[in-house]
Amino acid sequence: MKELAKLHEKRDAVVCEHNVAELFHFLRAIYEQCPLPEDIVFICIGTDQSTGDSFGPLMGSMLMKMGFPNVIGTLAFPCDAYRVEAQVQALQQQSKHVVAIDACLGKPKQVGQFIMNDGPLLPGAATGKGLPAVGDYSIAAVVNEIGPKAYWKIQNASLYVVMELVEVLSTQFSKVWGMNKEGLI
Repeated sequence: MKELAKLHEKRDAVVCEHNVAELFHFLRAIYEQCPLPEDIVFICIGTDQSTGDSFGPLMGSMLMKMGFPNVIGTLAFPCDAYRVEAQVQALQQQSKHVVAIDACLGKPKQVGQFIMNDGPLLPGAATGKGLPAVGDYSIAAVVNEIGPKAYWKIQNASLYVVMELVEVLSTQFSKVWGMNKEGLI
């Protein structure tokens, strides 16, 4: 019983250290540039075939459920390593702001946090994939610690941590754009 309590304490500590205030301000700055949901395209990179890499498709599905109209990469239609290059090329034809969302690996103390950037992200960088940079803005969720065999690390990330990160990010989107899981508030 004590071991189970320690496990819950450890997990709660990981997911409670989100950099939520920084995330909120980052999203607020994007909102000031693009207050209308139709002026933004979200490209949520990942696959539903890997626990850690499912962050992108899970987030994409949540954004669609919230009412954002331009979402690439959902659980039903993931934007995985095989599709991302074609999607990036298609995005170059649009005049909308692009927000790239992906999972990543980081230092142990970063697990459960977000890395935000005014600029593109490099999907698949931790696993050595040479995919094109994507996004005017980028948000990467640190789903596990980096280490040898990065593919294994992303594959075996905690589903609990991934789901908590989806919940935190979707809540912040809801606060900034005034949307909830059923669309506009």
